Order: sequence, then C-alpha cells, then structure tokens
Amino acid sequence: MISLICLERYSCGFGSVKFYFYCGLSGLISCAITHTAVVPLDLIKCRLQVKALKYENLIQAFQVTIAEEGLFSLTKGWAPTLIGYSLQGFGKFGFYEILKSFYSIILGEQNAYHYRTVVYLLASASAEFFADVALAPWEAIKVRIQTQDDWASTLRQGLPKFYAEEGLEGLYKGLVPLWFRQIPYTMMKFACFERTKEALFKYLLRKPRELRTETEELRITFIAGYIAGIFCAIVSHPADTIVSKLNNEKGLSLFDTVRRVGFSGLWKGLGPRIFIVGTLSAVQLFLYDTARVFLRVPRV
Repeated sequence: MISLICLERYSCGFGSVKFYFYCGLSGLISCAITHTAVVPLDLIKCRLQVKALKYENLIQAFQVTIAEEGLFSLTKGWAPTLIGYSLQGFGKFGFYEILKSFYSIILGEQNAYHYRTVVYLLASASAEFFADVALAPWEAIKVRIQTQDDWASTLRQGLPKFYAEEGLEGLYKGLVPLWFRQIPYTMMKFACFERTKEALFKYLLRKPRELRTETEELRITFIAGYIAGIFCAIVSHPADTIVSKLNNEKGLSLFDTVRRVGFSGLWKGLGPRIFIVGTLSAVQLFLYDTARVFLRVPRV
C-alpha cells in the first residue's frame, strides 16, 4: 500500500537513473535561467575587475557602458553564458546527487549522517570538478566578449575567432583558476545550504517533514540559498577576478595575472558579486527545488 502511494506521488524512485537525470535537468533549468538573467551585472563585474582605471564603481560602470555602447550592450555574452551554465548546471546538480549517495554508501548509514557535512563537501567538490570541464570554454569566450573592446559581440563571431587565435588549449587555459573559483564556491554553497536549511527547519519552521507544505519548504530553500550565496561570493571572489583577467588578454599566464592584479585587486568588484551571487544562489536553489517538485522527484 505504501509503495503504491509513493508511486502515485513521485515520478521515479529515489536513487534511480531517472531520479538522477531529473536532478541534472532541474540543475540545468535553474542555472541556465539564473546565470543568463544576471548577465548585465556579470558584465559590469568583469569590467570592474579587468579595467579598474576606466570603471570606478558599479553605477559609473553602468553609465559608461550604456553611454559608449548602448543599452543592448549589457546583454553581451548571454549566449555562451546560457550554454555554459546549462551544461555546468546539469553536471553539478546531477553529479552532486549521485556522489552524495555514493559517499554515503561508502561511509555507511550511521557515519554518513554523523559526518554529513563531510559528505556534502566531498560530493559538491567532485561534482564541480567535472562540471567545470564543460563550462570552461564558454566562460573564456564570454569574458572575452564582455571585456575586450571591438573583439566580438556575439558567440557566432567569438567562438571561431577565439579558436583561431588560441586554439583548444586557449579555451581551457582558465580551467585551473576556474576550479579554484568554482570548487570552493560549490563546496560552500551546498554544505552551507544543506546545514542552514536543516537549522531553519529545526528552529524556525519546527514541523515534521510529513506536515510541511511544498510552499513552506521552498520558502526555507530561498532563505538558506541566499545565506549560502553570500559566503560563496566571499570565498571564491579572488579566483573569480583571476578568471576574468586571465580570459581578457591573449597569452597571459596565471602567475602573471596574480602579479599584475595584486592583493587589493583580487577583491575588486566584491560588492556587486555578493549581490549577484547571493541573489543568484537563492533563486537558483529555489528554481532547482521547484523544478523537482514539478517533475515529482523525491526529496529527502
């Protein structure tokens, strides 16, 4: 009787291939929508990082960009962002759920619960490692479009031009700093989100799982996602600056980038990024859970 009720309520069994595919699909939807939506802010953030002399602050950077290039220029880089973060979202969320189950099996049920933060950290780090391989080329093209004057304004122009200039190796030259940015970011994001959500359910909502409504659970998801996003932005910002600077100039090495930017320069654009990442993480995790509700995926 219980199994029949579960089959009616959910579209797949927990831990099934369909379950993990739907988790990946939900991640694709959430990352594609959120990252593409904040392209204007991301463009300004990148320009603050790589052209500090020209762009002094968020408001001035918006004004200069619109005055020189028009309002539509704020959408530069939307296509590589959409493609890159769709692939990254599918891999990140899909592999996270797979690896969370994998590490839990290795540790055993009791240890997996007792050391659940370790499980979240390991699963998120491993998932992001693979997801960034799919993201790196599109991130490189996006940054070049957004920050280099008169280089290319669309993906159709930028992809063949970038490949002709730097080849396949150039498309992946930002992979290592991307790992330094994204892996700590994702570890903080998932671990902080999972534990914050757990605390909010325990101390704020104070209802057993079977009595919670989907609306209540999604509200908690949004709050926990925003808190996690703030910490993510701070932890990963220096590496984000390096990625932006590295992909902005042809032939620039990782060590040259760090030396040129300097310690203070590594934190340029942190304010906009906290706002971007906090909002993005909250909406992204909200959309992820919303998509799983719509797809009737079991959530534990």
